[in-house]
Amino acid sequence: MSVRKVAMILYRCCWLAFVALVLVDVLAESLVPFGLVFVPAAAAILIGLLVGRSRADRAADRPAVEVGPPVTGRWIALNSPADKAPSHGTHGYGQTYAIDIVAEPEEGDRPPFRPLWPVARPNRDFPAFGAPLVAVADATVVHASDGRRDHLSRNSGPALAYLMVVEASVRDMAGPRQVFGNHIVLDLGDGTYAAYAHLRRGSLQVKAGDTVRAGQLLAHCGNSGNSTEPHVHFQLMDHPDLDAARGIPFTWRGIGVPANGEAFTAEGAVGSG
Repeated sequence: MSVRKVAMILYRCCWLAFVALVLVDVLAESLVPFGLVFVPAAAAILIGLLVGRSRADRAADRPAVEVGPPVTGRWIALNSPADKAPSHGTHGYGQTYAIDIVAEPEEGDRPPFRPLWPVARPNRDFPAFGAPLVAVADATVVHASDGRRDHLSRNSGPALAYLMVVEASVRDMAGPRQVFGNHIVLDLGDGTYAAYAHLRRGSLQVKAGDTVRAGQLLAHCGNSGNSTEPHVHFQLMDHPDLDAARGIPFTWRGIGVPANGEAFTAEGAVGSG
């Protein structure tokens, strides 16, 4: 087990200990010294900072790897590394150069964010839901899971607040599988791995150990894990274990790295392998 993985497990344990001490302090007043309650939280923050700095220093050593796009059709980029890195505000789970993309076949097809109502929308309202995801290169499947449910959208003010304050924190303490939801990890060779997150439940077309060809159908886009709406989260990293991974920059062949809000069209047919 790597030092990075041990550190991430300890990080989550510290947050769980903090929550447990807060509950004990609330339910059994004065049982726990007030100052002691915050020791695990401080330790978790320190571990997170140290691990994040280590990953940031290492990530800068790798040149961008060119791969094919993971989708076909017209999409829009969000949380793009073309605008900032780390693109998702963290180096954790290999997300330094991760990107989110949402499908919008025609301008205005995607439901907009609403301040209050509707609080949540069904996944079928979003064009990305069920869209095919394809292999970005010839690869071997390292991990493939699709047993977690697709939840309703979080693209309103109240739902987003719930996601940020409650759901995201709980998922982070539970580990990367709850954050990424249903996901696939591919071994592209040369120490490079590709991760696809938030897959649709029951949509897997491959399993761990399979060899896939570039453009082959892997699964379908869903809304599992820490997700505001059906979308594709894609990243390259240097390790198949999300706890131990550091991000690697990518560029999509014929597209580059689309910036936040930039629409792009990925050409090509989906192959079944």
